[in-house]
Amino acid sequence: MDINDPLPDHPAPDNPRGKLVLLRHGETAWSKAGKHTGLTDVPLTARGEELARGAGDLVSDYDFSLVLSSPLERARRTAELAGLDAQIDPLLVEWDYGGYEGRTTKEIRRELGYNWTTFTHGVIRGDTPGETVEEVAARASRVLTRVLPAMVDGDVALVAHGHLLRILTAVFLRQAPRFGAMITLDAGSVSVLGFYREQPAILAWNHGPELPLVPSES
Repeated sequence: MDINDPLPDHPAPDNPRGKLVLLRHGETAWSKAGKHTGLTDVPLTARGEELARGAGDLVSDYDFSLVLSSPLERARRTAELAGLDAQIDPLLVEWDYGGYEGRTTKEIRRELGYNWTTFTHGVIRGDTPGETVEEVAARASRVLTRVLPAMVDGDVALVAHGHLLRILTAVFLRQAPRFGAMITLDAGSVSVLGFYREQPAILAWNHGPELPLVPSES
């Protein structure tokens, strides 16, 4: 399967009526400090738990046919606090940052001597092998092959991580995985994808507890 165009070969209709709701987990100590947090199982802060409850308020009117969560604690706890009964999908784990796990972009750039980014330059092997952006996109594509049929019957929620969800959004929109670098996703935020005039589209993006989440129906 071509990771840049995973949807046309899928058995689901071209424009299922359901919406795909993305919840990024609430704040952790590492996310607050700007550290790359891949497979390390860091818990939510008190503020992160507050954000998760706020995300639950934003999605309370949805009738989800399927809810999937990353197996990592910060995502599972976010789903729980948001009032969502989530199934665990191991494919929703965050990007494996390898040797850059737990380090900030500023630290990595100081060491390398240039304006490094994960999307442009990738990661190095560390305690874990690390992943390329294409490998993360391939995982995201496999998630979508599960999600799209469920969207025929209703809305679907994914509770996961910033980079993974940004890349998944790029794949959903039939863009190159690195398109994810151009969209932001804050801790505890809610975003909505769907189909507009038979094309995959962003219906609402990066809403926090203080903002209403009203996807367009037009």
